[in-house]
Amino acid sequence: MSAVYRAQLSRARVARIPLLFVATFQSVGIMILMRGVVDGGDGGSGARAVVSGSSVLVVAFVALNLLAQYFGQLRASGGLDHYATLPVPPAAVVLGAAGAYASFTVPGTAVMAVVGSALFQLPLSHLWVLAAVIPLAGAALAALGAAFGLLAPRQEVATLLGQLGMSAALLLGVLPADRLPELIRWARDLLPSTYGVEALARTFDARPDWSAVGLDLTVCAAVGVVSLAVATWAYRRAAVR
Repeated sequence: MSAVYRAQLSRARVARIPLLFVATFQSVGIMILMRGVVDGGDGGSGARAVVSGSSVLVVAFVALNLLAQYFGQLRASGGLDHYATLPVPPAAVVLGAAGAYASFTVPGTAVMAVVGSALFQLPLSHLWVLAAVIPLAGAALAALGAAFGLLAPRQEVATLLGQLGMSAALLLGVLPADRLPELIRWARDLLPSTYGVEALARTFDARPDWSAVGLDLTVCAAVGVVSLAVATWAYRRAAVR
C-alpha cells in the first residue's frame, strides 16, 4: 500500500491546488448558504449537522466522486492491467490511491471545521476527533467510489455514479436529520459517511457522549471494511476481464 500511495501521491500532486480549491470552496459555499437557513449561535442540532456534514463533504468529494472517475478511467484505458501484473493486493491498490488523493483534502477539512465552528459559534476544543473521522470516513467512501468505478460498464457511468454518490453525501450529510422525512432518514443510515458526520457532530456538545462517538466511529470502520471487501471483489472481477 505504501508503494502505491507514493506513486499515486506523485501523480496527484499536479492537481493538488485545484483539488483543494474545488473541494473546499464548494463546501464553504454550501455552509454559508445553510447559515441563512439554520439558526446559529445556539449550538443546536442543525448547526452541528451543517458544520460536521460540510467538513466530511470535502473528503466525500474526493473519495466518492474522483475515485469513481479515476478507477473508471483506469479500467477503460487498460491501466488496470498494469496493477494486475504486479504483486500488489487489490485492497492496497484501492487504499493507496484513495489515501494519496485524500491527503490533499486534510487541510481543507480542517479549515472547514474551524471556519464552520466560528460561523455557527460552536466550540473548537474537540476538533482533534477529525484525526479519526477523516481516515475512517475516507476509507469507507473511497472503497465505495472505487467499487463504482470498477463495476460501471463504461467510464461515463462511473462518473455519473460518483456524482450521484457525492450528491447523496451532500443532501443526507449536511441537512439536519430531524428535518428529513422518515424514509430519507433510513437512506441516510445506509450512507457510510453518516457515521463520521454523527461522530463529529456529537463532539460539539458541551459534554460530548464519548461512548456514542466511539460507537459511531466503530460503525464507520466496520462499514469501511465491508466497502473495501466489495471494492476488492470488484477489482478482481475487473482485472480478469
